[in-house]
Amino acid sequence: MQLNEPMATAFLLTALGVLMGVCALFSRAAGRFGIPVALLFILLGVLGGSEGFGGIEFEDYGFTFRLGTVALVLILFDGGLNTPLAAVREGIRPAGVLATLGVMGTAAVMGVAAHLFGFEWKQAFLLGAIVSSTDAAAVFSVLRGSGLHLKRRVGVTLELESGLNDPMAVILTIGLTGALVSGVPIGWGILLEAASEMFVGAVLGVGIGYAGRYILKHVRLPAGGLYPVLTLAMAFVAFGLPTLFHGSGFLSVYLCAMLLGNEAIRYRSGLLRVHDAIAWLAQVGMFLMLGLLAFPSALVDVAWTGLGLGLVLAFVARPLVVVLCLLPFRFAWREALYVGWVGLRGAVPVILATFPVLAEAPGSLPIFNVVFFIVVVNALVPGATVGWVTRRLGLVSLAPPPPTAMLELTSTLLLNGELVPFYLDPASAVAGATIADLPLPGSAVVSLIVRGNDLVTPKGGTTLLPGDHVYIFCKAQELPLVQLLFGEQMQE
Repeated sequence: MQLNEPMATAFLLTALGVLMGVCALFSRAAGRFGIPVALLFILLGVLGGSEGFGGIEFEDYGFTFRLGTVALVLILFDGGLNTPLAAVREGIRPAGVLATLGVMGTAAVMGVAAHLFGFEWKQAFLLGAIVSSTDAAAVFSVLRGSGLHLKRRVGVTLELESGLNDPMAVILTIGLTGALVSGVPIGWGILLEAASEMFVGAVLGVGIGYAGRYILKHVRLPAGGLYPVLTLAMAFVAFGLPTLFHGSGFLSVYLCAMLLGNEAIRYRSGLLRVHDAIAWLAQVGMFLMLGLLAFPSALVDVAWTGLGLGLVLAFVARPLVVVLCLLPFRFAWREALYVGWVGLRGAVPVILATFPVLAEAPGSLPIFNVVFFIVVVNALVPGATVGWVTRRLGLVSLAPPPPTAMLELTSTLLLNGELVPFYLDPASAVAGATIADLPLPGSAVVSLIVRGNDLVTPKGGTTLLPGDHVYIFCKAQELPLVQLLFGEQMQE
């Protein structure tokens, strides 16, 4: 029976809704088994595709590239909003080297390996460039599912690298695709072009970020729901404008969001929650779409090549390049080895693999299928061992556990005060004291105590216990004195 357009649309939405719901429901279980959530989305997309149980026919590479680009913009923008500048200052040098020289080195090693597996040189280096960048979402979804917290230096380096290395991979992929289509030899001009694009992207991203700060601090909108609309507009402009001027839109988006996220702006906590939800929706939709685009029958033909190159990437290319890049920064051997091992690939390589297909480059479809296979293998091999390797190398952080409930202020006004969370460890100066005995400065007040699964109403006779999460409301000028009592505030 042939479906009319409304019925076909209803069927498609129902099928996608079921797939997305299954992904969300099983994401926690997948993380506990060391399987990246992104991989679960892709595999369910494959099952729902034309050669799976769902029978959804989809083979639009152009639509995939455009929608995937939008999704990556949203994911990078959310990542930038949640990147503290203190972390940037601490890890920018090693992460910057990994995001540039590390990407080029990985592309080169993988290019040589791909040539040994039968690809001609230009196609081999194009394949290497496509799989050269990492995916923060895949890495930290596994860590969160395992209940692990990385030591700060290692975690900061991984997070910053994954947010900064996409531009170099994009530039290399576009340049090598052009060389493959035109037949022009690969030259050093591609490196000059990469430097130019990153410079333009950085300048415009910082400029748009500061402009966005000013707007969000001085313009009051009539409804809170309009602020995410405004920040989404900033994200799209931050990507589109540099791209029109031959700059790196991805780098621009990340830097713009970083500047916005580290400023006291209107509706800040609400914006963080909304963009977190949008980023997750973008990831789910993007990975499902990429799964629908894959054809298992075509993947079988490149299974051995994809498996071999996936293992080379996990065991040779990525660790070797990372260890060499981190030598000047005096990382301990186990830290450098860990950063090299936890370099999971996500949707970025698969989206980049659509570019040569759209450009009708020779050998583009076999490259796409091999890249898809490499992503799956790379997500499984390091991904399933992240928790074990973290504990084995002694890189688990002693950071306090997150609270079971969070308290926040959401306002479209710039308030003269903030709500600050603290964790009380046994060595805390105020552990065992009653609230009435606390020498809190000025207008500072204990607003809420989260004790396990209980919410404790703070009163004068309430005793603060080790393991409590305490929320203090205070003015900005009072925060240093509050920190002297309670220690360093938690990052929620």
